[in-house]
Amino acid sequence: MKTIRWGILGLGKIANSFATDMQHVNDSVVYAVASRSQDKADEFGAKYKATKCYNSYNQLAKDPDVDAVYIATPHVRHYEDTLLCLSHGKAVLCEKPFAMNLQQVEEMIRVAHANNVLLMEALWTRMMPHFMFVKEELESGKFGAVKTLNADFSFKAPLNFEGRLYNKDLGGGSLLDIGIYPVFCALSLLGIPEKITAKAKIGKTEVDEEIEITFNYNSETQAFLSSSILKDTPTTATLVCENGIIYLHSKFHHTDKVTTILNGVKVEHDFRYTAKGYHFEIMHFAELLRAHKTESPLMSFDFSKTLISTLDEIRELIGLHYT
Repeated sequence: MKTIRWGILGLGKIANSFATDMQHVNDSVVYAVASRSQDKADEFGAKYKATKCYNSYNQLAKDPDVDAVYIATPHVRHYEDTLLCLSHGKAVLCEKPFAMNLQQVEEMIRVAHANNVLLMEALWTRMMPHFMFVKEELESGKFGAVKTLNADFSFKAPLNFEGRLYNKDLGGGSLLDIGIYPVFCALSLLGIPEKITAKAKIGKTEVDEEIEITFNYNSETQAFLSSSILKDTPTTATLVCENGIIYLHSKFHHTDKVTTILNGVKVEHDFRYTAKGYHFEIMHFAELLRAHKTESPLMSFDFSKTLISTLDEIRELIGLHYT
């Protein structure tokens, strides 16, 4: 498999970012795209020089020349679209959140195993150099135990009650769209908490417009996490440890700057890159596919199940239920 021929299913904003970054990856190309609108498929395909432009997700899944599919449809379609592609033997990189609940994620994993194909949740932060660095620094032990983690992700979204973020039928709300990043950060760096508390502002469309979450690990360690679609915040992450501080700069989920203070010594770490950052997960997935792997060691099935289980628990705490 010299050149991996990608199919992109769902052609919104994040699909554009993904396709743009693929131009920074050797031996991966946008081969096929699919939208429910032929005009949109043709326009997207022309922009990224796709060979095939479909107006049906089923057609893309059946294309024998597609090696891997990136699923960028709304959250509520992830389960259905992933199963469609897996059932046709396609490797699948599915946007976060993997699905709407643990039951769906477990079925996706079961079908991937049954078809012996690669499946991975596309949570790009996990493959980025700055996050790999932070995880390694903490695991080295030199910073000592983490005392607190503060992580937020908020932005002031247009007040459009018909738009995806406010649409409950499309899995709207802040938690699944952006709150997943602070939750991911805590789970990845600190592990599973002993207790979770949460409170949210539920708006007129019955989705969480704001949420505050606390992870209690023990009497010494806590994580304070928040997200909102009502206001702009720095969107940073700060770890206060026994021997120092690790600070992930603004847009912590894909920043290229980390500041560490260890035993009083401050160091600025620069992870500058030219693309948006999606190319790291594209390269990782491509490496797995070429090696005939069916699961990522970085974004494992166990971790994806832990992540969705935690999101399920938080939604239960704030009374947010999707049909």
